[in-house]
Amino acid sequence: MVIFDCDGVLVGGENLSTALMGEEARKYGWNITNAEANKLFSGGELAKIGEKIAAHTGRKLPGNWAAMMEGRIVSLMRKEAKTVDGAEEMLRDVIDLGLPIRVGSNSSEAEMEAKFARTGLDEILEEERIHSGRDLNMPKPRPDIYLYAAAEEGIPPANCLVLEDSDAGVEAARKAGMACVLLRPFDKPAPQWPGLLRISHLDQFVPLLRKILASQSQA
Repeated sequence: MVIFDCDGVLVGGENLSTALMGEEARKYGWNITNAEANKLFSGGELAKIGEKIAAHTGRKLPGNWAAMMEGRIVSLMRKEAKTVDGAEEMLRDVIDLGLPIRVGSNSSEAEMEAKFARTGLDEILEEERIHSGRDLNMPKPRPDIYLYAAAEEGIPPANCLVLEDSDAGVEAARKAGMACVLLRPFDKPAPQWPGLLRISHLDQFVPLLRKILASQSQA
């Protein structure tokens, strides 16, 4: 089975979410740029991000801050989410290979529903195969969300391949005992995990899968 992360792998626009968080941080007195916010907050839990902002500024955030930000992000994604270049074709090609697919993301189910509806990926991805680390309280880098997806499919973790773009996601896959492909430009640093595979564009993923399946058949 192939398990996909969402943000940065299937749907772009996480920088829009972190820009919202940067705006909030500045409101409370943290002089942070959107680029810095993206680096600090990308892939993080909203509650933890709120804690970071409160700790840095010495200001108390509203008790419903995380829920409020969640609503703003969902509204934003309904209008602004975009498919990562090549994602739709790649998903269809993986399905054509006969491999089951699932999504395991730190985004909430509401966020992913908005993102997939906006981009049209909801026509490919089945709702019951989309899993939220946030809603299940299994955020990466914990491996639980990937192990949950494997258990739901009835496939051993060793027979799963994860496509990720974040260090936290790579760590989650490693802890889950799953193979992992990192989608990231080759000139960018990456975790030093033996066996970690890398691609720089989604159009490289299915050819890599074909090579893996061919080598397994020969073995």
